[in-house]
Amino acid sequence: MNSPSGEARNAGTPDGRRFSADDLLAYSCAVLERLDLPPEDARQVAGCLLFAELRGVDSHGLIRLPVYARRIQAKVVNARPVITVESRFAAVALVDGDNGLGPVVACRAMDEALDLAEKCGAGFVGVRHSNHFGAAAFYVERALPRRSIGCAVSNAPPNMAAFGGRERFLGTNPMAVAIPAGEEPPVVFDASSSVVARGKIIVAAHRGLPIPEGWAIDPDGRPTTDAPAALAGAVLPFGGPKGSAISFLIDIFSGVLTGAAFALHLNTLENLGAVQNLGHVFAAYRTDLFLPADEFARRMDEILRMLKAAAPAPGVERVLAPGELEFATESRNRRLGILLPKEVVAQLSHLGGEVGVRFPESREEQCQPEGRCQ
Repeated sequence: MNSPSGEARNAGTPDGRRFSADDLLAYSCAVLERLDLPPEDARQVAGCLLFAELRGVDSHGLIRLPVYARRIQAKVVNARPVITVESRFAAVALVDGDNGLGPVVACRAMDEALDLAEKCGAGFVGVRHSNHFGAAAFYVERALPRRSIGCAVSNAPPNMAAFGGRERFLGTNPMAVAIPAGEEPPVVFDASSSVVARGKIIVAAHRGLPIPEGWAIDPDGRPTTDAPAALAGAVLPFGGPKGSAISFLIDIFSGVLTGAAFALHLNTLENLGAVQNLGHVFAAYRTDLFLPADEFARRMDEILRMLKAAAPAPGVERVLAPGELEFATESRNRRLGILLPKEVVAQLSHLGGEVGVRFPESREEQCQPEGRCQ
């Protein structure tokens, strides 16, 4: 694998600064607690945002904290939800999130799926009355220490054009899967059904940067590289009709099946006058469903080693397993600190000032005069 671009960088860049993950977690927890979240719920939400930052998925990271805060303050999100679980079948449950923050509701639902799998071999949990839940991998990885496979899908507000259309109809509906192995690292797949997560276009707009061709169309249905025009228009599904169909199916599972909102009934995060009522579906499967768990782990190691031994294409150093790049990014960010653009730092500092929480110092600001950092 080629050296990540950030490996040779110092603690920051002219456009951003690096911060300790622990400092950012403590700051985020403190902000959320000031907004009346219980400490455990605050840690789940903050943990989800920091998970995304560490993995390099900044579109689902701390850039989302201010809008989460605005939604709580506008009372279109319940800071202290009473989450309920209803079960009509042995291995199936329905979680009502009571309009709580997505990470709070999703953690409860994923754990319910894992509990069902422990008893029944597999667990299937639908969710309604939830909100934007960030990086889906955060939840499916909860299955790994329990020697289970975790799966998650969620619908999202209509920000994507269906294949052949020019208007927003589909969400950038994500799917994630985590599969444990033995000696090898686990397989972790997490992707939206769009060419790119809409959050990456939001990040580009914040930074005043263009976006690549093929990501989005403007309000008139024409291809655009202008991030604000793309946000006013629609993102595009990956793989044309294939991504469009996958997004549609995820919406049926997450919205239609669960009783949550779907398609054009879903509201955006930025609409502070309406609840979202997103739906999710979580599934968990024990790895000993068909053979002993140790044998499954051995077979997973074997298939992963086969994959990594595959001959690389010209110009590629080696073939990577799903999740491998993100694991390397997390390791680097824990060592060097999380790089936040100056625009995001300004937004977070402003939010902290509003609720009386001081934003942490960057790695550079913590450096001693001789240049050594604490």
